[in-house]
Amino acid sequence: MTTETITAESAGTWILGDLPVRRVGFGAMRLTGSAAFHLGTPSDRERSLAVLRRAVELGVDHIDTAAFYFSALRSANELINRALAPYADDLVIATKVGPYREWSGEWGTSARPEDLRAHVEENLRQLGRDHLDLVYLRRMRQESIAEHFGALAELREAGLVRHLGLSDVAPRHLAEALEIAPVVSVQNRFGLGFHDPATDEVLRLCGERGIAFVPFYAIAGEAGPEGAGTAHEEQVGAVARAHGASPAQVRIAWTLRQGPHVLAIPGTGDPAHLAENVAAGALRLTDAELALLDDARTG
Repeated sequence: MTTETITAESAGTWILGDLPVRRVGFGAMRLTGSAAFHLGTPSDRERSLAVLRRAVELGVDHIDTAAFYFSALRSANELINRALAPYADDLVIATKVGPYREWSGEWGTSARPEDLRAHVEENLRQLGRDHLDLVYLRRMRQESIAEHFGALAELREAGLVRHLGLSDVAPRHLAEALEIAPVVSVQNRFGLGFHDPATDEVLRLCGERGIAFVPFYAIAGEAGPEGAGTAHEEQVGAVARAHGASPAQVRIAWTLRQGPHVLAIPGTGDPAHLAENVAAGALRLTDAELALLDDARTG
């Protein structure tokens, strides 16, 4: 599958609230280092900047990031600011709040509702913006998200945040949030190599309500932050060979086939992988291939 000339336009578009985005975006987590949550070898700065600029050249207009994506020497938000500011009017930058990391890299306690304004302001400062397009509340094991989401809704009313989303939630959390403020997007772990019935239900509910569903670890599956997944390797490999594509491209294409409201945000610090990921938006699986992969996932 040729990748060099395929742009993100091939994947089609979705509207996040009132912000149109192409269905293949870019996840910034892997820009900053080599290990899980980037406590290993820092990335090459110039290559990371080049990847971001190339992503935009390839038509990517949706970047997913967070202030807690950093290594000893690299910050994803700072790299985005350096590479892409002043930002194009059509570039949508989404970020997440809730988790907290010390500058040593260690995870701290999750944010209290009253802490979230400082989290939003830190993202604003790092990105060099006066408002955030989309902020996800990343749930950190709390049973109710009402107070945290309510705090973000107040920041939305104040104009610091344009749209709100949720991350790592069950159907009950989505229902709880919708009683407080509009939700334009949900991020849950989801992929061909990871099966969680509760998340499948969230996917369905989002489709019914016109809410975007944005999986993380869609390529990694069971491997999570450690890298590309290997689940269902035989079936994925057979489909990949039929299309002259890579297994990662098949996993992205399968993700996009889950519904028009499903967006992909594959991340990489490698320019060649970037082009490959973007080109996956042009890969069209047949119904028989989709059934083969679905059966492998649920079987």
